[in-house]
Amino acid sequence: MSAPKAYFKHPAAIVESARVGKRTRVWAFAHVLPGAVIGADCNICDHVFVENDVRIGDRVTVKCGVQLWDGVSLEDDVFVGPNATFTNDPFPRSRRHPREYTRTLVRAGASVGANATVLPGVTVGRGAMVAAGAVVTHDVPANAIVAGNPAAIRGYVGSTRRPRSVAKAPAAEGPRKSVVRGVEVRPLGVFADLRGHLAVAERGRHVPFEPRRTFFVYGVPSREVRGEHAHKTLHQFLVCVNGECSVLVDDGTRREEILLRGPQTGIYVPPRVWAVQYKFSPDAILAVLASAPYDEADYIRDYDTFLRLVKPKPRRHRRSSRRP
Repeated sequence: MSAPKAYFKHPAAIVESARVGKRTRVWAFAHVLPGAVIGADCNICDHVFVENDVRIGDRVTVKCGVQLWDGVSLEDDVFVGPNATFTNDPFPRSRRHPREYTRTLVRAGASVGANATVLPGVTVGRGAMVAAGAVVTHDVPANAIVAGNPAAIRGYVGSTRRPRSVAKAPAAEGPRKSVVRGVEVRPLGVFADLRGHLAVAERGRHVPFEPRRTFFVYGVPSREVRGEHAHKTLHQFLVCVNGECSVLVDDGTRREEILLRGPQTGIYVPPRVWAVQYKFSPDAILAVLASAPYDEADYIRDYDTFLRLVKPKPRRHRRSSRRP
């Protein structure tokens, strides 16, 4: 008599893989091929097909009518909605198979909504949210919310938003602290008369460091994203001198989206804060003042690396040498 399986399999399901984790449930008419790997505590719903070269982490939910083809990997705690579609060949032809299928990765904690389509070679970032019906043609940043065809960023998961008026606060109000550690919204000196308007940024008073480099970002298509990195030691001050754009700041625990409109206000971004700029208006010009010349070694471009840097390490409890 064979030992009972550590997972549940509906009598109408076909599970050919021997690598299915404990407490996973595979429901009716699902089919799992021999090479697939499925973690623990997963829920594989009716009419799901899982091909050989597929890796599924722990606590993953795959709803009805989803096909996971060779090259698809779902990390821990991923949710895939009903009839979401994954692809693995950018130029498919009948009876012609590539030597190796394009890899598609959905990072930990991300969700792919119902009827969404994810093109081959795409990475959906940690904690991201793909809206129902979206067509994902490019990588999705960590925690981003994307929607539409092609999918574009509409916001970020868990971020608070400052009212639009904050981005045009008068200088008399002084700096406003963000919910994100160390970030400040700083009004600039603004003067107006019959000759026009003048905005001033002085070191110390408005910019809390000595700028040693300035660059400008402009002509950005509205669906494109800039930034997506943090710095180890660099301080930055961002001013949208024309038009408007949104800045997402993230300290690994809290996120906030801040709208910049015109040169009346800037955002101070200290080191070890993840920053993203997006939602650029067609006429937007973003000026960035930096505390040091360009140094690639100072960049943190991977969000997981950033989280490891800023998250406090758990304390190790030492055993007492005293005997009772």
